[in-house]
Amino acid sequence: MKNTLRLLLAVVMAATILAGCGGRQAVPSQQEAAPEAAGTGDRISISMYMWDRSMFKELSPWLEEEFPDIDFTFVQSFNTMEYYKDLLARGEEIPDIITCRRFSLNDAAPLADHLMDLSQTEVAGTFYSSYLEVNRETGGAIRWLPMCAEVDSIMANKDLFDQYHIPLPTNYSEFVAAIDAFEELGIKGFQTDWYYDYSCLETIQGCAIPELMSLEGTQWRMAYESEAEGSQVGLDDVVWPRVFEKYEQFLKDVRFQPGDEELHFTAVTEAYRAGQTAMIRNTAALADNISNEDGLNSVILPYFGETSEDNWLLTYPMCQLAVSKTVEADDAKRQAVMEVLMAIFSEEGQKHVAAGTSVLSYNKEVNISSSPALQYAQEYIDSNHLYVRLASTEVFAVSQDVGHRMMTGEYDAKSAYEAFNAQIIDYVDPEAEEVLFTQKVAYSNDFGIHGSAAASSLMNTIRESMGDQIAIGYSPVASTSIYAGAYTLQQAKWVLTARNSIYRGEYTGEEVRRIMEWLVNVKEDGSNPILHRNLMPVTSGLSYTVTEPEKGRFHLEEITVDGKPLDDNATYTMLLVGADVFLEHETFCNCPMPEDLKSKREVYLMDDFSSQECMQEALEKTKQFLAPTEYVTILTGE
Repeated sequence: MKNTLRLLLAVVMAATILAGCGGRQAVPSQQEAAPEAAGTGDRISISMYMWDRSMFKELSPWLEEEFPDIDFTFVQSFNTMEYYKDLLARGEEIPDIITCRRFSLNDAAPLADHLMDLSQTEVAGTFYSSYLEVNRETGGAIRWLPMCAEVDSIMANKDLFDQYHIPLPTNYSEFVAAIDAFEELGIKGFQTDWYYDYSCLETIQGCAIPELMSLEGTQWRMAYESEAEGSQVGLDDVVWPRVFEKYEQFLKDVRFQPGDEELHFTAVTEAYRAGQTAMIRNTAALADNISNEDGLNSVILPYFGETSEDNWLLTYPMCQLAVSKTVEADDAKRQAVMEVLMAIFSEEGQKHVAAGTSVLSYNKEVNISSSPALQYAQEYIDSNHLYVRLASTEVFAVSQDVGHRMMTGEYDAKSAYEAFNAQIIDYVDPEAEEVLFTQKVAYSNDFGIHGSAAASSLMNTIRESMGDQIAIGYSPVASTSIYAGAYTLQQAKWVLTARNSIYRGEYTGEEVRRIMEWLVNVKEDGSNPILHRNLMPVTSGLSYTVTEPEKGRFHLEEITVDGKPLDDNATYTMLLVGADVFLEHETFCNCPMPEDLKSKREVYLMDDFSSQECMQEALEKTKQFLAPTEYVTILTGE
C-alpha cells in the first residue's frame, strides 16, 4: 500500500548564534558550531518542524520567551507523513520535534522505530484517555500526541435562515428541506469547495458518520490503521457500500451541478458571504471570522443523521506532535524537550497554537472557551459526538479521485466502492513516480554565515529560469536540503514551502533598498519581520549585510547587485516570492509592505497556478537546482 520513497535530505538544524560583545564579528557557520545537543555553551538546541506557517503566528515567539535558555530552530515543513519518511529513507535524522496535520497510524507506522514512546510521560497524563487510545499502537506505545481539535462541519448563515423564516435543521430530512426551501428562493442551499481532496474526504465520511462509528465501522478502522507491511486492508463489505450509497444520495440532495467539482475555496466563501449560499462545509474558526469581520451570524451545524441522536461533528487535531528517538541519548536534552511539550499542551500553549481560532481541547483541565459559532453544536460536544476523520495519505487522494468521478457521473455508488477499494489495496502516488531530473550536487539547508545554501540554490534556479535581475524570497522559503540524486515531481515540490505567491515588478534601486529594509529592520513600533534567523530574506542577484546588535533584531547595511553597490537611480526587474500574510498580519510579524511599493508589483501566478508549479517549470528548463551564492553576511555588535 505504501511505496517506500527514495527521497530527499531534509534536516535543517539550529542556526548558530554567537553572543557578540563590542565591535562587529561574523557569525560562524554551522560546521564551526558546537554539537547541537550541547547548544551554545550550556544551552540546549531544539529543532522543531512546523506543518504549516500558521504555527509561526504565536507559538514560536512564545516558546522562545518561555525558554530563553534554549536555542530553537523552527522550520516550515509539509503536512504529510511522506515528507518525514523521505528523510529516513535517505539515512537522515528527523528533527527533535515534528508535527503533521494529515495523520493516521497507518501512515505513521514506518516512523515508529525512530520516535520516542510517550505513553509513560507526564505530558501523556494530561490527556483524556479516550483521545490517546486512537493513537496507541498494538504493542501499547503512543508516539503521537494530538493538538487541540478543529471542528469542520456544516456552516450556516443564521441571518439568512431568520430572514426567510426557515428553521435551522436538526436532522437529515430537515437539512434537505432547508436546501429545497432556499433553492426555491434562488439561493444555493449547500455548497463546498469540491475541488480539494479534503472536501471530498470530509463530505464522503461526514454524510455517513453513524455507519463509520458503528461497531463494524470501528473494527474496520482499527484493522486498517494497524495493517502490516505487505498485508493491505481493503474496504469492508458491510459499512463502506452503505457509505457510498449515502454519498450518492447526498450529492443529489445538495443539488450538485456538473462543473461544481472545480469549485475552489474563494468562489464558495465569497458566495456565502454575499448571501448567495445558505450553508457550506467549513470550520468553526472561519465561522467566527466571518461573524466578526462581516457581521454575518455564522454557526456550525453537525453532519446530520436520520435523527438528532445520529448527528456528529467532524473534527481533526490541528496537528499531531512526536519526538525523535535520538533525543533520548542526551538526558538534559530529553528533559528540555519534555518541558517544551508540557508547555505546548498547557492551556496557554494551546491558545498560542490556536492563535485565536476556535478549537476543542483533548487535555484535562485545559479550558479553551467555546466558540460563539458552536452554540448550536454544544450538545454534540457535550455528548462526545465528535468524529475524528480518517486521514491517511491514500484516503485523501483516493477520496478526491473517486469523489470527482461520482460527481461527474462516471461512477455510481457500486462502482465507486469497487474503485476506492482497489486503489487503497494498491495505492500509487502519481506525483512520486515522475522523475524530472537527477541533481548532481547537494546543498544543505543549515543556516550558516552566509545563509542557507539550499534556499539560495532554490531562488537562483527560479530567477535564472525567469530572466529577472533580482529575486527575493520572504517568509519561510526552503523546507528541505537539496540532495544529489534523482528527483521526482513530489520531491521537487517539497524543497519550496507551500502556499507562496510570486510577484514581478520594476523597481528603482532606492525602492529595492526600501523593500529590503521592510524585510529586515525592526520597525519603530517594535514589529520585527525576522522572528528566527533562518527566516531571513533569501536573495538572488542581490547580496546584503546586516548587523545584529542584539539577538533576533537586525539592521540592514550594505546591498550589492552582481557584486556592485546598489544603484539607487537604476531600474531593476525583480521577483518577490513569499506570503504577504506572514510579514503583514498582526498575529505574525505585523510589518505591512509600504503601499506604494506593493502597488508596483504584478501577480505573476494566476488561476491557482502555484509557486511550486513555477519551480517545476524552472527545473524543466535548468534540469538542476543551480549553485548557491553567498547572499547574506551577519555581523554582531553595533
